[in-house]
Amino acid sequence: MAEIEPVADKVTSYFYALLFVQHPDLRALFPASMDVQRDRLFRALLTAAQHVDDAEALTAYLSRLGRGHRKYGTRPEHYPAVGECLLSALSRYAAAAWSREAEGAWVRAYTAISQIMIDAAAEDEAVAPAWWQAEIVAHELRTPDTAVVTVRPDQPYPFRAGQYTSLETPWWPRIWRHYSFASAPRSDGLLSFHVKAVPAGWVSNALVHRARPGDVLRLGAPGGTMTVDHSTRSGLLCVGGGTGIAPIKALVEDVAEHGTRRPVDVFYGARSDHDLYDIETMLRLERTLPWLSVRPVVAHGPGTRGGPATLTGQLPDAIRQFGPYREYDAYLSGPPGLIRSGLAALVGVGVPSDRIRHDSIDELVSTGD
Repeated sequence: MAEIEPVADKVTSYFYALLFVQHPDLRALFPASMDVQRDRLFRALLTAAQHVDDAEALTAYLSRLGRGHRKYGTRPEHYPAVGECLLSALSRYAAAAWSREAEGAWVRAYTAISQIMIDAAAEDEAVAPAWWQAEIVAHELRTPDTAVVTVRPDQPYPFRAGQYTSLETPWWPRIWRHYSFASAPRSDGLLSFHVKAVPAGWVSNALVHRARPGDVLRLGAPGGTMTVDHSTRSGLLCVGGGTGIAPIKALVEDVAEHGTRRPVDVFYGARSDHDLYDIETMLRLERTLPWLSVRPVVAHGPGTRGGPATLTGQLPDAIRQFGPYREYDAYLSGPPGLIRSGLAALVGVGVPSDRIRHDSIDELVSTGD
C-alpha cells in the first residue's frame, strides 16, 4: 500500500484500461464519463483490503457495497475479472514489494471481499428490487439554484428518517448521486429531496434546472445510520448546513410522530439570509412543537428571514455559544467541510464522540455533483 499510494492515479488508470480491454462487456456497467467513478471502485477495493482483519467492520462495509452494486447491474460472474485486473495493476506498480507471498495474500483478501459482496447482493435480491422507478410529481424552485423535488416510487420504498438514497436521472445514465430524504416516511408514499445545483454538477443541475413533473428517476436502496434511537428520551442536537437541513427536518418529523416529548435543538446554517430556503418550514414546526428550538445561522449577515433568533457567523462557532449538551445525541449534516469542523464543535459542547451521528464523508463528496 505504501508503494502504491504515491502513484495511485497511474494504478487506477492502468486497472481500468486493462479491465475494459480484456473484458469490454463490462464497460457498459460504467458511466460514459469516468471522472468520479474512476477512483471509486479502486479506492473501495483498497479500503476493504486494509480492513481485511476486522471481520465485523469489513462485513458491514462490503455488504452495503454489495447491495448497492445491484443497481449497476453487477453479477457474481463479474468479480473474477475485476480481481484479475486488480492483481495485475498491483503487481505492475508495486513491483518492489510484490512476491508470491504478497500475491497469495491479495488473492485471499479479494476472494473474501468478493464473496461477502456476492452474498449480500443475493440476500438483498430476495427481498428488494435493484432499483425503484420514481416519477417526479412536484418540483419547487426555492432559490435560483435550490429545488425541492418530490417523487412517487413505483412500489413501496422502505426507509427511515435521516437516511439517504442514491439517485440516477434519465439525462446522465449510470451516474448516481446521494441525496437525503427531506421528510420522515409519509402515508402517501411520496419522497422529497432538497437539491442545490453546483458548478459542473451534472446530476444536481439536471434536477434543479431540467427536471419537471412527469420525468422518471431511478432510486437505489436506502442507506445511512443517521437515525433516531426511539428507545431513549435523550435530547437531540441537530446541525444542518445548506441542503443538509433536509435530513434534519426528517428527524424532527420522526420525533414528532413517535409522540415522545424530548428536547430537540436545531442549528440551521447558510451562507446568507437568502440561502435559508427552508427556514419558514422549520419555524412553522417550532411553533407547533413546544420541545423544538430552531436557531438560524448565517455566515454573512444580517439575517432577517429567521427573525430575531438569527445568529451571524460560522455554524460551528454558533454551536459553541450554547450548551453544554452532555446528555444529547448529535446529528450533523452538510458538506464535508462542515462535518469536519462540526465534529470538533460538538465534542467541545460536551457531546460524547460516540453519540455523534453523520454520514460518511466519502459518500458526501459525491453529493456535490
